[in-house]
Amino acid sequence: MAKQAVKSYQGSDIQVLEGLEAVRRRPGMYVGGTDVKALHHLIYEVVDNSIDEALAGSCDRITVTIHADSSVTVEDNGRGIPVDEQPAMKKSALEVVMTMLHAGGKFDGGGYKVSGGLHGVGVSAVNALSEWCRAEVRREGSFYLQEYERGKPLAKVKKVRKLKTGEGSGTTIAFKFDKQIFKEEVDFRFETLVHRFREMAFVTRAVTIKLTDERDDREMTFYFDGGITSFVRYLNRNRETLHDVMHHEEEIDDVVVDVAIQYTDAYSESVYAFANTINTVDGGTHLTGLRAALTRTINDYARKSSLLKDNDTNFSGDDTREGLTAIVSVKVPEPQFESQTKVKLMNAEVQTYVQQVVNERFATFLEENPAAGRAIVGKCLTSARARDAARKARDLVIRKSALESLTLPGKLADCSARDPESSELYIVEGDSAGGSAKQGRDRHFQAILPLRGKILNTERARLDRILGNNEVKALISALGTGIGDGYNIEGLRYHRVIIMTDADVDGSHIRTLLLTFFFRYMPELIDGGYLYIAQPPLYSMGSGKKIEYFYTEKEKEAELKKLGEKAEKVSVQRYKGLGEMNPDQLWITTMDPANRNLLQVGIDDATEADRTFDMLMGAAVPPRKRFIQTHAREVRNLDV
Repeated sequence: MAKQAVKSYQGSDIQVLEGLEAVRRRPGMYVGGTDVKALHHLIYEVVDNSIDEALAGSCDRITVTIHADSSVTVEDNGRGIPVDEQPAMKKSALEVVMTMLHAGGKFDGGGYKVSGGLHGVGVSAVNALSEWCRAEVRREGSFYLQEYERGKPLAKVKKVRKLKTGEGSGTTIAFKFDKQIFKEEVDFRFETLVHRFREMAFVTRAVTIKLTDERDDREMTFYFDGGITSFVRYLNRNRETLHDVMHHEEEIDDVVVDVAIQYTDAYSESVYAFANTINTVDGGTHLTGLRAALTRTINDYARKSSLLKDNDTNFSGDDTREGLTAIVSVKVPEPQFESQTKVKLMNAEVQTYVQQVVNERFATFLEENPAAGRAIVGKCLTSARARDAARKARDLVIRKSALESLTLPGKLADCSARDPESSELYIVEGDSAGGSAKQGRDRHFQAILPLRGKILNTERARLDRILGNNEVKALISALGTGIGDGYNIEGLRYHRVIIMTDADVDGSHIRTLLLTFFFRYMPELIDGGYLYIAQPPLYSMGSGKKIEYFYTEKEKEAELKKLGEKAEKVSVQRYKGLGEMNPDQLWITTMDPANRNLLQVGIDDATEADRTFDMLMGAAVPPRKRFIQTHAREVRNLDV
């Protein structure tokens, strides 16, 4: 990582743009809501400030601790937030930063040359949304402290003591999120934070990030001296790679472009873009620049090397992205994001800089590594041929209107409603369960699509082969979105797509195959919140006409314990398949909106989901074997 030269960082560098009064009233504007995702955003905002210190070359250690009461402490060894008087506000700069919205050292380029926390709302918004907060600063030989309650300071900033020998500068922010603001059931998830901090450590080279969870004594430390090269190797550790990682970092007009590229034998792409260490999940100009440059460079190389003949058409962007794993990370002095949540970078000049760097450096890499160049072009040629075959196969699948292009006798039992918002599709395993579901459903808004057997593992197949699978063709036709080049989420006929499989090993496998298909080929279904998993009961328990249903082993055991001696008089049935339930039971337990329990499918961390699907469903056996051996003791309800 290129260290950034900075000017002074004093109280006069802290600029005030507006007050803090609206944060508690409208938390959605500042942290995205009051759900579990927004809750984690509180930690990210504080850690982002420490990362900004690292980008300024002033910090190389960040420690995050979740305490037993779910309060959080974030400590860094940076310069420490200034504590001297901020001229405009006539109060300590620390108090200004902690209590005033849009106050920070990131607006005039003085305190920071590069920052992820552009808007400056971060730590003040965290303070406003916390039951209590405490800021400790070690700076200029002294230890300073200020405490707050729901955003308001309890006293002025006070100098507590002189720093001890060996006690360096830095900032510690501790806070307890306010349960008056956030939903009662939300709490921090260790795994979610692990994913975020791993990414941060990859793109902020040579910085140590330590996460400790005192609630259950878990701890992880992240440090990657190889930066994004290590990131690409991490993503590809279960894949067959075609060449070594190509990495280059370059600064143009104060914008640092850091890119790492490696092709594999996979059929999907794994490309992630970062701006000032923030994962811009919706991409932006840096990602557009990377993709355009790769396509142009590979086509130029293929022509120059006579691997593409004169009468051959150029590779498309889809052809050059198959099997691509790449990270593009940019450091921009004045980033322009699409929104406060910073999911898309908008700076037009960044696209030009990224294209320039990738065009030059990747072309040089191909020239200097002809074996890699031939392997990449060969991969693109195979992809282009498969894509052409897929285009022809897809034309057979896409319906003209309401499934006119594909008859599904005995398969799809459609609903009468034509409004996608009120319609739902149950994807059901097997004809037996399909029969029960068709009889038990509400025909007005519930459609049923039974699948015979297991669909193709789409992690190991190209689109042309996938479209030769009858079950996948039926599924695509029923959904109405098309696939591949002609994919359009606007054509989705059902706004609830529900996977309903048996509670056994085969059912779990079918569910995983379907999830793999949707993740790789229709991710917008997941992003849009349209995909669900039905939760059928595992047990029924009854005596006489009274029957109760239980969805977990724990629920059943608790009920039997409660019944005591009476437990011997009740009959307990374990449902191994949906077909064992009659239509009325299936409706009551799994399909009735008033009673059912649907699990909405979401992606907390795309990079980890990508790696996990590749490990579980990809061609490499050893990683899957290691995973099974590691987690074998955690299996419940295994049918053998």
